[in-house]
Amino acid sequence: MAKTATRGRSRKSSARSKSRGSGILPWAAIGLLAVGGIYAHDNWKSVKPMLARAPDVSTITAAIKPDAPKAVTPKTAETRTAERKPAVALVQPQRPLPPADVPVPAAQPVKASPADALSAKAAFGYCGQGEHVNCVGDGGVFWYKGEKIVVADALVPDVTSARCENERRLGFAAKSRVFKFLNAGPFTMNTAGKGGNDGAPRVISRDGRSLGAQLTSEGLARKPGAGSAWCA
Repeated sequence: MAKTATRGRSRKSSARSKSRGSGILPWAAIGLLAVGGIYAHDNWKSVKPMLARAPDVSTITAAIKPDAPKAVTPKTAETRTAERKPAVALVQPQRPLPPADVPVPAAQPVKASPADALSAKAAFGYCGQGEHVNCVGDGGVFWYKGEKIVVADALVPDVTSARCENERRLGFAAKSRVFKFLNAGPFTMNTAGKGGNDGAPRVISRDGRSLGAQLTSEGLARKPGAGSAWCA
């Protein structure tokens, strides 16, 4: 009976001691915090540098935190087209040459030609009752593109107003000769005076020889001012 009573007392005393110990710990922690706060307040100058050197919790957390997945932007039709296009090489504009370096073309010789010279060519016929365009009237008159032309450097017998058979015959021969001359190819006409109702006086020539000189040399015309005695 005595042992049982003793054991009961010892259990009660141990339970009291445990409850006392567990009740002291919170007060001890509060006391330590209070002492630490007083120490930090009294020694703030020496404690502040130590706190400044302490690593930042946010920096450590960011370093440990894994990288967040990057957002993927969906590709549009314009983006795919731009990716397919080959890179275009930029062409640098060339610097223009200074005026002194620009080559100057050599001056070309200008061929001198008379201002009143006209090169002509057409298919001629004999003038009839209709409109006169390109036709031969007689040995000294013809039409070119509707303009009446008079052979200026020769006096030719007139067929329509011939005073004798010899003058009429020479007139027809001169008319035929002019017809052949004009249809033989291009010829040149040079102005020999002002035109009027009687026609525009021209010197007709080919290869440097005039039509009037040929008619005169063949006896079909005379030089102007030499008279017109065709009938002997």
